[in-house]
Amino acid sequence: MQAPVAGAATARLAGEVSRAGGLGSLGASWTEPEVLRERIRSIGRTTDRPFCVNLVLDFEQDERLEVAVEERAPIVSFSFGLRPELIARARAAGARVLVQVGSADAARAAADAGADALIVQGVEAGGHIQSVVGLLPLLVEVRRAVSLPLLAAGGIGDPESARAALATGVEAVVMGTRFLASDESDAHPLYKARLVQAQARDTALTELFDVGWPASPHRVLRNSTYERWEAAGSPLSGQRPGEGEEITSGIPRYAANLPLAGMEGDVEAMAMYAGQSVGAITEVEPAAAIVERFGSAAQRVASRPTPALPAPRGPLS
Repeated sequence: MQAPVAGAATARLAGEVSRAGGLGSLGASWTEPEVLRERIRSIGRTTDRPFCVNLVLDFEQDERLEVAVEERAPIVSFSFGLRPELIARARAAGARVLVQVGSADAARAAADAGADALIVQGVEAGGHIQSVVGLLPLLVEVRRAVSLPLLAAGGIGDPESARAALATGVEAVVMGTRFLASDESDAHPLYKARLVQAQARDTALTELFDVGWPASPHRVLRNSTYERWEAAGSPLSGQRPGEGEEITSGIPRYAANLPLAGMEGDVEAMAMYAGQSVGAITEVEPAAAIVERFGSAAQRVASRPTPALPAPRGPLS
């Protein structure tokens, strides 16, 4: 599964991942509803395979969910919050529902709310993070807490780490950083180049890039903004060096926005989200090639066939 990496998770990327046999995800949380509608239709024109629409519940998402269910998105995922009424709405429309969790307590709550499966995100992940625990021990805790199918996310960037995660019995692995460095990702070319060059030690877990999404931990590559802030003694928001400066396309320093293709200005100073798997990424590749390579690794793990997702619970047919 390709993680919904904010604005870089375009319809093109999601469609290519699904067409290749993975599960593509459309990052939809900040998309205008009618633009979202066209993007969902675009994926449908690319492939007849399942795909996912992700909504971050730290923000209001009722209207976008209505668009997703009206366009019959087959899978909807929710992260950073839990609203049982939205899960019920998606399932009533026939969609399968994934909920991202970062603790056993969150897993129990999502199961009680009607989730079909859970994305278990370890602290190794890039982007915004809900967990404070590494992926493998977190999988143990969550498996003890619930009986739902699990998908593993965080620190998976090469077939070896994918096999290790799949060996724990999860249904699938979820990768964000690996797909950011794909041809179809809308990440800025400089951002992709930094992903190829970086090692795990170059990432930092911080709350620094908080303009637009405050008080939410995230893992990024250390860059000029991070190093300037660190050299100043890591001051609090409101006292940080260069605060309020516009660095590109109307976006201020410390904004949560990631660098996208076509942006101009000091894109290096923007939030470059990356997980600890980044050291395994050595080139930018087509999404289909990534799916094929990881799919081959997955086939060598399981001796029994398992579906990517279970049949929906309850009378959804």
